[in-house]
Amino acid sequence: MDKFRIEGGRRLEGTLRICGAKNAALPEMAACLLTGETVELRNLPRVRDIETMARLLEHMNVEVARPEGEGESARVRLRAGTISHAEAPYDLVKTMRASVLALGPLVARTGYARVSMPGGCAIGARPIDLHLKALERLGAEIATEHGYVEARAKRLRGARMVFDRITVTGTENVMMAAALADGETVLENAAREPEIPDLARLLVAMGARIEGAGTSSIRITGVPSLRGAAHSVIPDRIAAGTYLVAGAITGGNLLLEAADPNHLDAVIQKLAECGVEVRREPGGLRVGGAGPWKAADAATEEYPGFPTDMQAQYMALMTQAQGTSILTETIFENRFLHASEMMRMGADITIRGNQAVVRGPTPLTGAGVIASDLRASASLVLAGLAAQGTTVVDRAYHIDRGYEKIEEKLRALGARIERISG
Repeated sequence: MDKFRIEGGRRLEGTLRICGAKNAALPEMAACLLTGETVELRNLPRVRDIETMARLLEHMNVEVARPEGEGESARVRLRAGTISHAEAPYDLVKTMRASVLALGPLVARTGYARVSMPGGCAIGARPIDLHLKALERLGAEIATEHGYVEARAKRLRGARMVFDRITVTGTENVMMAAALADGETVLENAAREPEIPDLARLLVAMGARIEGAGTSSIRITGVPSLRGAAHSVIPDRIAAGTYLVAGAITGGNLLLEAADPNHLDAVIQKLAECGVEVRREPGGLRVGGAGPWKAADAATEEYPGFPTDMQAQYMALMTQAQGTSILTETIFENRFLHASEMMRMGADITIRGNQAVVRGPTPLTGAGVIASDLRASASLVLAGLAAQGTTVVDRAYHIDRGYEKIEEKLRALGARIERISG
């Protein structure tokens, strides 16, 4: 099992290009199931979840031409000419919850889908009940047994529905299904994350009729069939936010090429509140300054609020800020697992239910720590960059799910980090 070994205390400087967004690319790969023609996705991130989705699509008999290169040259061509297995089996999807995104497209195009129940994960339960209720509103018959969801429908029918709570993957799943439904579908209380309008742009290029994506009310008029299309995936806002914190926590100076500041308003505002300078430059964002940082409270919210996927990284920064900050997690019930690992490094953190109280600044020292999930692993790498001595982050596979060659990119900026096996 791979680990990262980090020699901390080095200032990061240089230029880094932000790769495509994993959380946009995954539903867009699933969208290929809606047509028999070729869908080409550019700016695809080279991360483990993308490979997992590719293997899942190949299991369904989708032709997958693997990406080559990086950035705009990292592309994949997908052609679901004939879907022979409308199923997402457990063995292929157990490491990636986004597999549920195959449910809507499969039942819309083939009339049948069988998808393994995703269950819980380290940061808490993420049930798919909203997906299933919405598909039932579209006329699908849903059955669950032996850990699988089965959906059947001769032809989905448009409907108006109000999500009980905001769900990103639920919005994406139903938007894709409704694209081939008979009639008009209106989604209320829809997610507004940038990945939603990006998926809509792909679907519209494929011939779908969608209005309002990126707002809380989305209108989809179903069409009989969709065609192939080419699409460039938006930059990864969470990767960009992570590297913004990396620049700040090391007192560095980084230019993040291709980072979209319009997707990072809440993160940039919060960093500015702490005294971190982030400014727009042609083609990206620059972060710089040597502190001292000021403690500032943060509460996670659905977009456009402060993202839950940045909470762990922000906690690492708060260990080096002057004063006491209170971090409130409102999205997931078990997303402070990284806190105990940071405490092993010397952080002063107290957990009170869904709040973490961080007192700083505290000098961090290198230690052996264990990553529990994707964003926790990123936060521990950040803490290791700021610590004195050697930090070893176990279970590097978590970070490989969503960060492209992170150790190579950090090394190019001056970090002492290496991947070790065993």
